[in-house]
Order: sequence, then C-alpha cells, then structure tokens
Amino acid sequence: MSRQVILSTDNSVYTGETWSGDLYAGMIHEDGRPYHTFRTYTVLADGNHMTFRNCTFENNAGVYRDAGQAIALYLDGDDIVLENCTMKGFQDTLFLAPLPEKEIQKDGFLGPKQTLKRTDRTFVFRNCLIEGTVDFIFGGATARFYDCEFRSVGKGWVFAPSTPAHVKEGFTAINCRFTAAEGVDDGSCFIARPWRNYGMVSLVNCELGAHIHPRGWDDWNKKEAHETMRFSEKGSFGPGYVPSERSEYVSVD
Repeated sequence: MSRQVILSTDNSVYTGETWSGDLYAGMIHEDGRPYHTFRTYTVLADGNHMTFRNCTFENNAGVYRDAGQAIALYLDGDDIVLENCTMKGFQDTLFLAPLPEKEIQKDGFLGPKQTLKRTDRTFVFRNCLIEGTVDFIFGGATARFYDCEFRSVGKGWVFAPSTPAHVKEGFTAINCRFTAAEGVDDGSCFIARPWRNYGMVSLVNCELGAHIHPRGWDDWNKKEAHETMRFSEKGSFGPGYVPSERSEYVSVD
C-alpha cells in the first residue's frame, strides 16, 4: 500500500474519494532515517479554501503499540472544510497545522513543513467520524467540529493541542459525541492533554461515553501548564461527564 498523496490546489473540491496508506514512524525511509511522525501521512492537503465531502482517509499501519505515530490526514492549508468525511487510524490520525515553533527531540518535526514559517490555520469539520487511540487529533490550528463523532478504538487521548499562545481559539467541539469501539474499557480514555503549554480545547453540548475517565482531562504531567492551558466544557452530558471529578485547571459550566 504505502502510497502518499499531496493535494495543493487552491479552491479545489473532492467528493467521494478514499485514500489509504500504511506508513508509520518507526519505518526506515530511503534516506536511512526513520520516517518519524510527519512523514507518515496518507494525505497531505496544503492548498487554501479546499473542500472535502464524503471522503475517507486511512492509515492502516496498525495499533500504536506496534506502529507508533501514523498520520492519515495532514492539513496545512488555510480555510479547509470537511463534510461527512471519515478519518481512520490509531496514534496521531489527524494533524492540524501549524507545527509548534520548536521540536523537543531531534528530527521530531522531520517532514515537509519542518523548516517553514509557522502560519495560523483554520479548519471546519461537519458530521465527520474521526477514530484513533493516542492523541488522534493534534496540532496548533483553530478548528471547529460540528456534530462529529470521536471514536476511541483503544485507550488514550482524543485531543493533543499545541495552540500558540496568541491564538484565541484552539479546537472546539460543538454537539459532538465521544464514543468507543467494542472492547475499550470504561474510564480508559481522556478528552485531551496539552502537547504544548497553551493548548486549547473547548466542548459545547457534547455527549461523553463511559470510556471517558471521570477526571475527563489530563495534564501530561505538565504542572507548569496548569496556568496556561485552556480546557473547558459547557453543557456536557453522558456517563463520561463527572463534573465533581474534573481537575481544577478545567473550566466546567
């Protein structure tokens, strides 16, 4: 399989397409180095004002314990809209640019955008299904998710935001559902953890399944981020919503 697609045409519309790949971070690239995360994408879409309808993006590399990071869809154009689309993977299914300014580990950002200027991006998802395990929606974009389903197919974290400090809105889920595949244990998943210290995730009127841990959110052992990360819930409901157990760094209404 292992094919990759780059879509860079501004104002383009894609309908009913399916793209599948199986690259993963630990594979060795032809340059002799591992692929690392950001070279594993099945699709890289970096045109502006793009629209995807009824499309499927898959990375079938395998469960994260074996494959590690494996991106199905990498978005790095501005004003991209996805409607009725499906994104399938395990760890790091969907990356929403920009990258953070600095990598923590050498070659951590190895890939097509490694050395380019970081540019603020905006994305909209409507009625989409996104599934994965660890940090399966991550990045620094402003992204709104309307009526979407976030399906955990193993224990882990749904969101891992790296929202820049100057950006006022990170990831916002509105009227969405957090669900789990068969066999995922109750309380084994978290809504989000901060990839970078100013990470921002907001939930509005979302349904949380029993797989969501009563604490809801995780700090990634970053005590220093408690004053800077921006996590909030308004109108959450379902068995995974236990407001009395939420951490002090989460705003609950």
